Amino acid sequence: MNTFLIALGANLPFGELSPTSTLQKALASLESPSVAITKVSKFYRTPCFPAGAGPDYVNAAAELRSLLDPYELLAHLHAIETDFGRKRAQRWGMRTLDLDVIAMDDAVLPDKRTFEIWRNLSPDRQRNETPQELILPHPRLQDRAFVLVPLLDIAAGWGHPVLNQTVTQMCNALAPDDLAEVIAL
Repeated sequence: MNTFLIALGANLPFGELSPTSTLQKALASLESPSVAITKVSKFYRTPCFPAGAGPDYVNAAAELRSLLDPYELLAHLHAIETDFGRKRAQRWGMRTLDLDVIAMDDAVLPDKRTFEIWRNLSPDRQRNETPQELILPHPRLQDRAFVLVPLLDIAAGWGHPVLNQTVTQMCNALAPDDLAEVIAL
């Protein structure tokens, strides 16, 4: 059984559903015979990233237990995104639903060298390049208050297997202004 941390986000309505309602329904869709949700964070309002790119997001995090491997789980998440109208037209664009695998236990995938390449990618390349394979832990989780603050609710003590820092330590390293932008709903 694997333990996964996932991030959830939405900033566009899906039909009659607000982003908050979309996240609630997406969480219900995650449950299956092969996926159990063990913890869910509060929901947070966060500014669109990059700044000015659209309406504010609703973000959350969840802990899952599953027999699925990370690639099977990612396919499951992508199928749910599609069910909720997700279009992959623009990197970091507005979306009806975003479900990301942030970590699986203490795994580093596909390997530490590839993780480090993506973690150290320049901001310009981050905007334009997408890895063709799953990178775990998420290579920029330590930089993102909209991921770390919800993770504090459910996995404050989880230790990053490369950076050797807990979620609490990574969150404490962020700029106070970045943390202040993540507001509990």
